Amino acid sequence: MKILIAEDDLVSRRLLENVLHKLGYEVISTENGHEAWVTFLAENPRIVITDWMMPEMDGPELCRKIRADSRFRYTYIILLTALGGRKLFLEGMHAGADDFITKPFDMDELGVRLKAAERILDLQAEVSILSGLLPTCSFCKSIRDETDRWQPLEEYVEGRSDTTFAHELCPECAERHSNHAPGVAVRGNGRK
Repeated sequence: MKILIAEDDLVSRRLLENVLHKLGYEVISTENGHEAWVTFLAENPRIVITDWMMPEMDGPELCRKIRADSRFRYTYIILLTALGGRKLFLEGMHAGADDFITKPFDMDELGVRLKAAERILDLQAEVSILSGLLPTCSFCKSIRDETDRWQPLEEYVEGRSDTTFAHELCPECAERHSNHAPGVAVRGNGRK
């Protein structure tokens, strides 16, 4: 999974990069909020970890810009800051952050929070696909899943529900294609 870092402090940025690489993530690093915004538009990462205080654009403003842009799938945002307190926590959450971690961060805590972020993103993607339009190939009827992989309709549905498929012909198709394959059941008119 791709993570975008927005951190102006070189030491903190390198430390965060190393930790994320060790945790198995693809990392894109930026030095400020403006650079992060441009990179976000180009890369569409699933997770953004942003420092609160940065030049050109701070973390909360970056959060607001990401949330205001509806062209992309949902992005999980973690605000990282040395500041603390309820007021700042609430301000960050109102700006659109999903989580808040204080510096210096604990590697294990960050790893656990990122696993939770992945679960939330996976569930959100599944709900989005199942509650909206499913991208379906006009010819073969394959469905594009949340990872942009095309798979047969049956495989897609069976992998996400308790549904199984029994292939049959409806009476109209049976009539239209009277030379259908032997053994294919026809429902509704008594023919098999």
